[in-house]
Amino acid sequence: MGAIMKVEYVTPFVQAAMSVMQTLLNVTPERGQLSARPQVFTSQQVNIVCGITGEVEGQVIYGMSIIAADKIASLMLGTQVVTFDQLAASAIAELGNMISGNSMTLLAGQGYTCDITPPTIVKGSNVKISTLDIPALVIPMKLAGVGDFEINVSLQERRAKAA
Repeated sequence: MGAIMKVEYVTPFVQAAMSVMQTLLNVTPERGQLSARPQVFTSQQVNIVCGITGEVEGQVIYGMSIIAADKIASLMLGTQVVTFDQLAASAIAELGNMISGNSMTLLAGQGYTCDITPPTIVKGSNVKISTLDIPALVIPMKLAGVGDFEINVSLQERRAKAA
């Protein structure tokens, strides 16, 4: 039996992404249609993977094209990024960190105490990241002048430890 993914886990990430991008990039994301995937599979070229631990656990992956990643890094660093280097990667990781951090605050407001693991950048197309049978909910966003940004949320309530 597969786990069901609660939509209430997704909302904090969407809200956090909207506010962080608005503040950091001065871009208001346009939210696309929510969809479900049996597991996390990303066709994006640059992915920020954040682990979530605590009362709700799993993974959140922020995906984007290399072009979008360069544009986001350029906006964050205030300088033109042409090659996705270490500096650009750390800017993108920080973006993921900020969105996830804000999401934890929002989840706490819903009564879930969670922590995030430091973000990992995974580069390459058609990356499969196993989420151990937790389905993913995917929220696409369009960032004007930047490109597409995708949030994959794959979380479940932690199972109680057997006595």
